Amino acid sequence: MLDAQMKRGLVENCVLAALARGDSYGYQIVKDLSSVVAVTESTLYPILRRLEGAGALTVYSVEHNGRLRKFYRLTPVGRKQLESFAADWDELAAMYDFIREGLSHE
Repeated sequence: MLDAQMKRGLVENCVLAALARGDSYGYQIVKDLSSVVAVTESTLYPILRRLEGAGALTVYSVEHNGRLRKFYRLTPVGRKQLESFAADWDELAAMYDFIREGLSHE
């Protein structure tokens, strides 16, 4: 099981990656992420608020079936955060490989 802090960072970047594909709303983001990580709406919305507060995304509303639906859009700050995470991936993958190799020597 992933450490909670590590998982939070990974989920945040998954949310940014989902929004890099296009503007979306909460329920759709949960569905988009379901193939890689189980996220509930109650977990997602605090992440979206935190990312909005950090300037990584913006929010706007669109009427849908007589109700307003909040849509989220990736900002340049969010794209930079996602690019930075992707750039760090090689270092993270090397650490993961080192750990796995250590397990194979037991």
